[in-house]
Amino acid sequence: MQFPLRMGVALGHDHTVMFSTSSPSLLHRTLGKSGLSVTALGFGGAPLGDLYAHIPEAQAIDTVLAALDAGETLIDTSPLYGHGLSEHRIGAALRQRPDQGVVISTKVGRVANPFGSAGDYSGYTGGLPHEMRFDYSYDGTLRALEQSLLRLGCERIDIALIHDVDFWTHGDSVSLRIAEAMTGAVKALERLRTEGAISAYGIGVNEADKAEFFARETDMDCVMLAGRYSLLEQPALESFLPLAVQKNIGVMLGGVFNSGILATGAIEGARYNYKSAPDDVLARVRRIEAVCKAHGVHIRRAALHFALAHPAVASVVLGAVSPGEIAAQMADFAATPPADLWRDLKRKGLLTDTAPVPA
Repeated sequence: MQFPLRMGVALGHDHTVMFSTSSPSLLHRTLGKSGLSVTALGFGGAPLGDLYAHIPEAQAIDTVLAALDAGETLIDTSPLYGHGLSEHRIGAALRQRPDQGVVISTKVGRVANPFGSAGDYSGYTGGLPHEMRFDYSYDGTLRALEQSLLRLGCERIDIALIHDVDFWTHGDSVSLRIAEAMTGAVKALERLRTEGAISAYGIGVNEADKAEFFARETDMDCVMLAGRYSLLEQPALESFLPLAVQKNIGVMLGGVFNSGILATGAIEGARYNYKSAPDDVLARVRRIEAVCKAHGVHIRRAALHFALAHPAVASVVLGAVSPGEIAAQMADFAATPPADLWRDLKRKGLLTDTAPVPA
């Protein structure tokens, strides 16, 4: 399979940013001011925690190995994902592929209690039987990273993200959690970065305004933003992403399929934000699909290339539960949609006029 050695990003009418690559398979980009080199496609470990279904152990490990063999170097996970199961499985795979220059990203903000019940608050179908409790304190942050290192079986974590300090997770108590993170987690991670124990820190959230708050108020290196910049919706475009470019904060995008609907299309049972898609979302996706089909492009492929096109974005992190899904993602990455697709989406009012698109 052949892959492009360069990809352009159109900015306005006549500006293109080119990204270079050091391998024939995947582009490498610098993650903001961290200096870390990451692949344009990263591997997301959320589904390996048995998010929607129980995944056989061997299949989960083979999926990670397939991503590594395809050239992906950024692997993102979290203690939340299966209450530690994702980290365990990723660690098992990494031990079979040592010395591959993998950049490991995980998250803080939850600490495991092996003596407590996991409960069902996380929404995972399976996972480990351990309770996860919120803790954004200084000591809680250090404990969370220590536990992640043990689950991963690694000696180092490259990127530490403060997880879910958003209204989506905490509701009306979000202000208290942000204050706790600012006085606890941020200070702990800044110390660890200064000491060289981690290479970069940032946040992982579902809301663009919270990403912008931390971008303005801290010296963080990067952001994992889930679901808020996609072919379906772009609330991060107006304010946060320009700020990220200005401050050289590397953006990793998760949820670029809005938890499913931009990968499956507007089928019965399609998921949007981890729930069944409402009628208005289904209707909009059908309109986007119609334009994509007119150009012979699957909506999943269009969604991926659109997300990759913004100059703030260093990597798009995609989940997978089988080696076949990894192969499909690589095929989507390799095939560039025609320029007329983006023109027609904008002409029909389905894409913001100012959104950067692939050249």
